Amino acid sequence: MTVFARFPPRLQEAIASRLGWSSLRPVQEEAGAALLEGKNAVVLAPTAGGKTEASIFPTLSLLMEKPFEGIGAIYIAPIKALLNNQAERLGLYTEMVGLERFVWHGDTPDNERKQFLREPADLLMTTPESLEVMLVSQRIDEKKLFKNVRIFIVDEVHALAGTDRGAHLMSVMERIAAVSAHDVQRVGLSATVGNPAAILEWIRGTSKRDGVVVDPPKGKAQRQLLVVHRPTLPALARDASKLALGKKSLFFCQSRAMTETVAENMRGSGTDVFVHHSAVSREERHLAEERFHHGTNACIACTSTLELGIDVGDLDLVLQAEAPATVSSFLQRMGRTGRRAGKPANTTFFCESSEAVVQAIALIELARVGWVESVDVQDRCWPVLVHQLLAMSLGEEGISAQDAWTHLSRVPDFQGIHRAEFDRLVAWMLRDESLVLLDGRLLIGPKAEKKFGRKNFMELYAVFTSPQSYTVQLDAGAELGTLNQEFVDRLVESVSCFLLGGRPWLVSAINHPERVVKVKPAPSGREPTWGGYLPQYLGFDLCQKILDVLTGADEPAYLNDEARVVLQKERDSYGGGLRPRRGGVEFHGDEIRWWTFAGGRVNSTLRYALQALHPDWRVIPDNFVVKIRGNYKQDDFHEAVRRLADLDFWEDEDMWRAVATSLPNYRLSKFQPLVPPWVEREMLAEYLIDVAGAWRWVASANDDTGAPELPEGFRQPSAAELALPPREPEAPPTIEASRPVEWIASDAALLAVCAKLAQETRIGVDVETTLGSRTLCLIQVAGGDTIYLIDALEVANLEPLASVLTDENVTKVIHNASFERSVFKRFGIAIEPVVDTLSLSRKLRGKIDGGHGLKAVCARELGVMLDKSSQTSNWARRPLSARQLAYAAVDADVLVRLADVLQNGANPPSPAGEGA
Repeated sequence: MTVFARFPPRLQEAIASRLGWSSLRPVQEEAGAALLEGKNAVVLAPTAGGKTEASIFPTLSLLMEKPFEGIGAIYIAPIKALLNNQAERLGLYTEMVGLERFVWHGDTPDNERKQFLREPADLLMTTPESLEVMLVSQRIDEKKLFKNVRIFIVDEVHALAGTDRGAHLMSVMERIAAVSAHDVQRVGLSATVGNPAAILEWIRGTSKRDGVVVDPPKGKAQRQLLVVHRPTLPALARDASKLALGKKSLFFCQSRAMTETVAENMRGSGTDVFVHHSAVSREERHLAEERFHHGTNACIACTSTLELGIDVGDLDLVLQAEAPATVSSFLQRMGRTGRRAGKPANTTFFCESSEAVVQAIALIELARVGWVESVDVQDRCWPVLVHQLLAMSLGEEGISAQDAWTHLSRVPDFQGIHRAEFDRLVAWMLRDESLVLLDGRLLIGPKAEKKFGRKNFMELYAVFTSPQSYTVQLDAGAELGTLNQEFVDRLVESVSCFLLGGRPWLVSAINHPERVVKVKPAPSGREPTWGGYLPQYLGFDLCQKILDVLTGADEPAYLNDEARVVLQKERDSYGGGLRPRRGGVEFHGDEIRWWTFAGGRVNSTLRYALQALHPDWRVIPDNFVVKIRGNYKQDDFHEAVRRLADLDFWEDEDMWRAVATSLPNYRLSKFQPLVPPWVEREMLAEYLIDVAGAWRWVASANDDTGAPELPEGFRQPSAAELALPPREPEAPPTIEASRPVEWIASDAALLAVCAKLAQETRIGVDVETTLGSRTLCLIQVAGGDTIYLIDALEVANLEPLASVLTDENVTKVIHNASFERSVFKRFGIAIEPVVDTLSLSRKLRGKIDGGHGLKAVCARELGVMLDKSSQTSNWARRPLSARQLAYAAVDADVLVRLADVLQNGANPPSPAGEGA
């Protein structure tokens, strides 16, 4: 039996007579079967490929066959424009079977909302923020309103997953699921995503239903692609106008300023030209969409505002100025064409810069092999956890910490946060007066109320917004162009300097509410802190494909003559110095060019690291190269890279101090003033830089002898290697600790242990953290007769340990004490007195082969060969492996003995020693 035959007769009749359909598409058949069987699903289909109907028709069937009072289904879109665009279609589908739909967002009139609350519609169309407002509104009984919700449909799910808005959405969905009488079914819709199985697992949340990715085989699609090069934007626009004449087209541009320039130069060509970007009023955008929808000789010059599933009817052409930053964007845009039978999907790239020509080729070649960016699903989204804690505390009776944790621990985006960390956060917010505790209930505190309480706390709900573009203005007011939000979020007033229009600009002020970046011409000699031809961060895989294009010899057939010449000139400009998949290093007078092709985040991280090692170097990164200027020697650079390949360097506080110095008053989140320093540090590390990716990149450059093969470039790890925690390599068994080991995982156990430790005169101290974010996971303390492994993810109250660490009568022996001090400092804990075996080794041995890492020093001084293979393992997972436990215990066990040897100045033992 077909899926269509399983629909109720009235729905079958409506599809056939009202819509004129004689059959369903393959994606609709496959999705319909899965949803009618009660499965969760992620449905993949190109733009206009029928995925809306693939989810809505089975949903209508469910609502018709088992009618309940109130809302039965919730359709969620990332932006209001998409809701408005789908309102008429979903209104028709519900009306033709006797059901109702209602659209609720920020522009919905209050009288219509009141009517809906009196008589709820069967299908609610809304945004995550509007759902939040409903949940906290005291005039809405959420238990009554949402008790019969049976299905969530999340459109353009790839635009939400892995973001703060996605975490917010999942938290809100789980709050609704908790009051529903049903195991709420989850459906995600997307045109382009590289890891749909991960998205399916994320959107499933607490649902117990089986899940399936609906991605039916696709025939070989016809595509018409062309990459054109023109030397100026006006010339580019005039050529585009000739191509667009007599057709319907969208012309995607990378900035609002480019959109306006393109439109101005296209007008007068005989084509009706409209403009569509975030600065154009909603009414003007809607008028442009309507006139375009019913026209036959029209072009909309637009930014990404028309990228997400907004229907503007059948298109003949997609035009692209320069090149987008992702394969996903390219495919989303191209997918708006080729809907009519026999008509190919198409995109014509009009490139003004030579770099854009190469980038366009890389995008096309990645798409040809089926590669699309994966979404990095997060599990430690602190800003949204703080937001949800505040939102739940807003209720008349507040919420208990236990009830808050019960809900938050169910949300996938928070499941990497442990209860002890949550308890420490709550304790901090209580001390900081962001929250107050009354009769065991958490209520919003005076600090949070002062910051977010205006206009009935609307500022609290407006925190999570879709990505915006920012206008770049001179201090005098003249507009220079636009920047995307991701780039702006990494700018710092009076510090950041970037290139735009071929000139360097110094950031003087950032107005986030108005989305304006004020700049002034950079002083003579001021080096840009970002050197790319366009101020945007590109991903690792795209940059690697660009390297492949530059080191290859193929001339794609889709290049016009000018673009072909530009490609060859770009290849020749490197003088044969690049190697496939490796890049290379060039030394030019007073400048080093380190061609990594590793992407913006990795290269920015390398910048901070190099400046931490050599403050006198001026380091300028972009997506492809890290430039170093100043007084340098080639040997200094080689030595710096060797240092970067050593994980101990990334644990050095100098690295983080350099980052902090470079980023005063950095705006991570509106909630940054409410979070403790250890959370702020993690947010910085996870959002701004990529320590794990940078370390793996550099470490992969070294051969077995540790000598970097820099003139030849680097072996680059794959995207999967960069995305996943490093595996623990096979290694010889490590030596066992000389004392019994005890696992401490409760406040009571820690209190008892610290009473014993207070009687000691010396203890060894070590910690294990996550790489990059430095989340404290484990504390190892070696006492006189026992080694204690303290689970920092389970023990909420560290005050007893703080008493020991600050006790003047107990000497703490640590290797590289600056790292442990920086970790504990974020918890307000100082460590004194300290004996640092790293300092002792440097003082005793000076510069020596092997360096002064703990492994090298133990081998040299004690003849003990430590197994360090677990150093970069995942210390946040539980339970820890046997190898991890042995590693952690031995690292603390050797410290006091090592200090004795170093303080006595003993000669190094023979190489033969303990262990393997």
